[in-house]
Amino acid sequence: MRVVLFGPNGQVGWELRRALAPLGEVVALDRQTREPATGDLEQPEAVAAAIRALRPAVVVNAAAYTAVDKAESEPARAACINTTAVAAMAHACADVGALLVHYSTDYVFDGEGTTARREDAPIAPLSVYGRTKADGEAAIRASGCDHLILRTSWVYAARGHNFARTMLRLARERAALSVVSDQVGAPTGAELIADATVHAIRSVVATVDRAALSGTYHLAARGATTWFDYAAHVIEAARARGEPLTLAPGVLNAIATAEYPTPARRPLNSRLDVTRFEATFGLTLPDWRLGVDRVLQEWWSR
Repeated sequence: MRVVLFGPNGQVGWELRRALAPLGEVVALDRQTREPATGDLEQPEAVAAAIRALRPAVVVNAAAYTAVDKAESEPARAACINTTAVAAMAHACADVGALLVHYSTDYVFDGEGTTARREDAPIAPLSVYGRTKADGEAAIRASGCDHLILRTSWVYAARGHNFARTMLRLARERAALSVVSDQVGAPTGAELIADATVHAIRSVVATVDRAALSGTYHLAARGATTWFDYAAHVIEAARARGEPLTLAPGVLNAIATAEYPTPARRPLNSRLDVTRFEATFGLTLPDWRLGVDRVLQEWWSR
């Protein structure tokens, strides 16, 4: 089975390289790739042409414009990558009969309330990034291709830049630190996303009626926390390990989102109900702490 992977060098894409390998031939295409085809989502027609030429059984799109604040000043570029290219990809998948796996985000919701959102909850994105991701979802559904749209949240990985790594760096540099405490979600590891994705792909490929499993699913770690409590968890784990920290005990300050203005509005409630994904694909997703603690141990063991 041939799998085409877009965005192989991002946090999720890097883990997908490993997780997808047992399925068969993985053709990884990034922005710099020119042979056998391009993975530059700023060239939507070239991306579609790549799919039609390679004729894969599965296309996994882990590429996206994810600079949430920068998107407010680059709406056309964000729309090209997150919407136009995704639409072209979806139509090409429909043409060759490929399953399209695409990642979306909690940012398609308005962040109101205190309960976890189900897949059929009304969307109302607050930012350019959220709108372009929602439009990308709609384009996939309209294309008629078999698809898995996997919404996730608060992604981190053992490699690259992420919130946990930033908190550890700041705790080594500063005597006091303020972190937003009124945004709630589930930190979700790229490794978990990749492994659960491959499990879902196997289920879809093995079924006679792929359209029956086609649709939108929420894929995130279980449980919920705030950015403040997430930071506290990471910093206390470092302190317990004896890591040299400048940050004094008890000097992690909780602030409201309104006290930390950004160009793009963030949803306050990023909880995603993962029940449908678990029930459909027979998985139990772990609590967010398990993945975070594993990544911390991986960093410290290097």
